[in-house]
Amino acid sequence: MKKAILYINQFFGQIGGEDVADYKPTITNETVGPALAFKAALKDEVEITHTIICGDNFMGSNTEEAIKTILGFLSDKEFDIFFAGPAFLAGRYGAACGHICKAVKEKFGVPVITSMNAENPGVEMFRKEMYIFKGGNSAAAMRKDVQNMAKFALKLLKGEKLLSANEEGYFGRGIRRQIWLEPPVKAADRVIDMLLKKINGAPYQTELPIAMSDRVAIAPAISPEDLSKMEVALVTTGGIVPVGNPDRIQSASATKFGKYDIASLNDFRVGEYMTIHAGYDPAAANNDPDVCVPLDAMRKYEKEGKIGGVFKYFYTTVGTGTTQAEASKMGKAIAEELNANGINAVIMTST
Repeated sequence: MKKAILYINQFFGQIGGEDVADYKPTITNETVGPALAFKAALKDEVEITHTIICGDNFMGSNTEEAIKTILGFLSDKEFDIFFAGPAFLAGRYGAACGHICKAVKEKFGVPVITSMNAENPGVEMFRKEMYIFKGGNSAAAMRKDVQNMAKFALKLLKGEKLLSANEEGYFGRGIRRQIWLEPPVKAADRVIDMLLKKINGAPYQTELPIAMSDRVAIAPAISPEDLSKMEVALVTTGGIVPVGNPDRIQSASATKFGKYDIASLNDFRVGEYMTIHAGYDPAAANNDPDVCVPLDAMRKYEKEGKIGGVFKYFYTTVGTGTTQAEASKMGKAIAEELNANGINAVIMTST
């Protein structure tokens, strides 16, 4: 019988919710949570021998340590395939599943399979690295998602012919393979057929799909006269937060932002603010957070009348590893708050 190992987070591992999201990795040979559904779907052909449980925050904030620990768990285990999730719409969980699947694939060379909803940021982060099945948006889809993963796993392990990503049900990995039609159809005939369908408004599918990128229009310039009457908001992806990171924003692959009151501050004082960003040397920003978020310069402009004032809150998150989908979601949420407060000018700083 083939053997498999499953990775799940603290919630589905029945440890607890957000209060234990910093739960360190553990491994058990018990059938826990989704492992029961996998056991039923895989029947007597594949055995889930171990379940690995890790808190989403621990994996997000201590990724290297978590991966090293889990790979250590697996070093003396025999397994033919590795599962993670399903992660549904949970962004931190999706990122965690992606990180560990990628590491296991590279270290042990076994197939890795996970499942996420299309809106999960983990899809764009890891779709090129592994099989990520198109999953539901909540645990209500658990049985269906697990069955899809298990069905494909059995095909892989048996060496059966695999169909396209769309036919199998996983997100395309950007891999193109040449397919020979039976009976053969010349390219000229295929393209004319697509053209006629397009002209007649009939459904058709291109043989070379190209993903479209969102484009953001450049905002019109603000005149100095108008700016002198405006409150300006400060927003950063440089990870500047109060010491202790009270909102537990991830140091990489962020899925949330922080909002902090700066109405009484003239600058970000050393020892009270710091950066949690994992993508650059934090020394300069920790020594003077204003080099990342220029509150001191903005207060000077305020006194000089160059701006009408500084908005009472500043917004912060981390850009490194953060997907376009997750960044877009956070950006829209911040923009809605700023619009609601009548803010029409923003200084956006990075690293």
